[in-house]
Amino acid sequence: MEYGHFSEDNKEYIITRPDTPTPWINYLGNSEYCAMISNTAGGYSFHIDPRNRRITRYRYNNLPTDRPGRYIYIRDSNTGEYWSPTWQPTLSNLDSYECRHGLGYTLFSSSMSGIESEMKYFVPTDHNLEIWVLKLKNTSLSQDRSLKVFSYSEFCLWEAPRDQNDLQSIQFLGISRFNNDSILYHFFDESTGYAFFTSSEKIDSYDCNRESFIGKYRDESNPEAVQRGECFKSEAVGGNPIAATCSSVSLKPMESKTIIFVLGVSQDRSDIKDLIQKFTEKENVDKEFHKLKEHWNSYLNTLNVGTPDSDFDAMVNVWNQYQCRITFDWSRYVSFYETGIGRGMGFRDCSQDVLGVVRAFPSKVRQRIIDLAKNQFENGRVYHIYFPLTGEGGFPYYVKEDMQFFSDDHLWLIPTVVEYVKETGDFGILDEKVKFVDGPLGTIYEHMQKSIDFTRSNMGNHDLPLLGTADWNDPLSIPGPNNGAESVFAAMLLHKSLTELAELSSETGRMTEAKTYGDLASKTKDHLNEVAWDGKWYLRAFDDSGNPLGSKKCKEGKIFLNAQSWPILSGVASSERGVKSMDAVKENLDTKYGLILLNPAYSRYYQEIGALSSYAPGLKENASIWSHANAWAIIAECMLGRGNQAYEYYKKLAPPTKNRMATIHQAEPYVYAQTIAGKDHQAFGMAKQSWLTGTASWMMNAATDWIIGVRPQYDGLLIDPCVPTSWRSFRMTRQFRDAIYDITFSNPNGVSKGIKDIHVDDKPYESNLLPVFSDGKTHKISVTMG
Repeated sequence: MEYGHFSEDNKEYIITRPDTPTPWINYLGNSEYCAMISNTAGGYSFHIDPRNRRITRYRYNNLPTDRPGRYIYIRDSNTGEYWSPTWQPTLSNLDSYECRHGLGYTLFSSSMSGIESEMKYFVPTDHNLEIWVLKLKNTSLSQDRSLKVFSYSEFCLWEAPRDQNDLQSIQFLGISRFNNDSILYHFFDESTGYAFFTSSEKIDSYDCNRESFIGKYRDESNPEAVQRGECFKSEAVGGNPIAATCSSVSLKPMESKTIIFVLGVSQDRSDIKDLIQKFTEKENVDKEFHKLKEHWNSYLNTLNVGTPDSDFDAMVNVWNQYQCRITFDWSRYVSFYETGIGRGMGFRDCSQDVLGVVRAFPSKVRQRIIDLAKNQFENGRVYHIYFPLTGEGGFPYYVKEDMQFFSDDHLWLIPTVVEYVKETGDFGILDEKVKFVDGPLGTIYEHMQKSIDFTRSNMGNHDLPLLGTADWNDPLSIPGPNNGAESVFAAMLLHKSLTELAELSSETGRMTEAKTYGDLASKTKDHLNEVAWDGKWYLRAFDDSGNPLGSKKCKEGKIFLNAQSWPILSGVASSERGVKSMDAVKENLDTKYGLILLNPAYSRYYQEIGALSSYAPGLKENASIWSHANAWAIIAECMLGRGNQAYEYYKKLAPPTKNRMATIHQAEPYVYAQTIAGKDHQAFGMAKQSWLTGTASWMMNAATDWIIGVRPQYDGLLIDPCVPTSWRSFRMTRQFRDAIYDITFSNPNGVSKGIKDIHVDDKPYESNLLPVFSDGKTHKISVTMG
């Protein structure tokens, strides 16, 4: 069953029925203010930090799962009938319904009982507030309509953890009052700043206390105030503060009226009046919405592709880029799955998220690298998470007290810096000085060196990196009294980091370091091929007792996906072993919905393996289809030159292909989800943890850098496509260092890989490494494959 479709220009996803299998959401916001909104107006808002600056409340594990939200109620004053133009929360049987999720905005259109409604929600690019625009129209040719319009938003008591579990204290602090045509909410001591809510329409009555508006034994679907036709003019002094308003609206036949609602925050009370005055004026709101659209168009215009596959184009040109930006802003911190209470921004997560956006706003990526480096200790290990409001770092609850590190976290800093420098040519970042958590200032280059040093100082009995708490696969915690578990994956990442650092050192004239890291990389490669090759594929890890995981000797968990893709990504595997590894992936891990993370699934809990085997078979890391890891497999196949296989894997994960199986997939068919239930689970194909996932940046990288095959290098732009043989022509327009590269590809013989000739501005060019123009001009490049 289908619940929606893409618009013609792919810049909106149009939902045509409200009862989607799960709430299909959108992120509205700038880099500070964020508002998540579902296709029925559920969701919550926060400012900078969803843990300590939560603005509106979300009820965890609730039914419906997205309540409360940003709700409007329309009541007929003559009949008493009322409904919500967004379907929820009243769940009325609307005469028509449509939700359009766009880039930074969501638009609802609906009708009921002769009243057409249009609701537009968005966050301006430069202000910490959200705007709701309601347009009403009386479609009758002869009948006047008298309506009451109610708004509702429920405040969180700022500190989300306390709001959830400290009711004996926190519910005595909040104050919400109506004053000067707006509602002002703050703590009694005013320490947290202010939230405010207002309307462009005259407010006849209001409520600031939840129990007054809704009633003690009701819910958002049938508030007592709406049913009676007016609010109670309540205040909240402690308790559960809200912002609810009621306004009278009269509409003549075919008459329309627009009402603007504004919800926002401010540290300075004196600024609120000016914000309200500005954003309750329709002309200003229209300008801000136009500015928002221009903002997103500018972001998307840095890269565009045209291929024979419309789904591929929709993702690369719009939705994958959009998801990359949202993920860059909020890492894995806050969604309908991560509640923004206990988890901060992940170090390894943020490091990888830059891949999808460095082309579009390198200055933000530069600052992100500096922020990450601030979370590194002098010995090279790093905090696993950090919080954007305070900048403080920390570790999750499951960190091992005597091994407070993850074997891969710190290493991700190296490929991140390398990708930034290749994209921008900004070698100066290497000399930027950033303080270690517990030590002196060090240059970014020194921070990268410390990452290598820490790994090499924490090796196990097989001379592989100690697992620590875990590696990329967090539940692969492998307990034991010896703290001796080792990660083959981290060893492969170490090899990649060494080779990248060696090349970067050479580029910057650090020839002694270049030789040192190059020699270490060579030794690491030889050693891995000696101790980690299992005959047909690579091992995944060694447990605390020295036994292998991911081996043909294992009863369950014989083969792991990442241990086969990463030998190729890291350069550890020879061509022969790379092909064998990926053939084993196809044979053992492929399913109709994507590649599972391991096989066979663990059927019970194994003490020596730990948390990984505590998940039910087919869920999460225990043999689900882990989308992030599928992107690595796609890149590996491209590196092997097997374009048809890479494209097959890409298509299986592509969100638009889920549109026709929405009742199975359940999550949004316009963004990637972190995990999809594997073949060992009864809900095979069901997706979870959508939006905020490393899949976004890595799938973008797989599509653009490896399938289309246009990759930044230190000295130019490399052309190296690996496409399905059915693609006979395609194109890419890409911004690179202050020039536009307009690249057209022809593939007359239907090959997957190989270049016959290249022309740059109509002149033959002898290399597939395009020069750095940096001249502000557009350059035409034609590539013939063969």
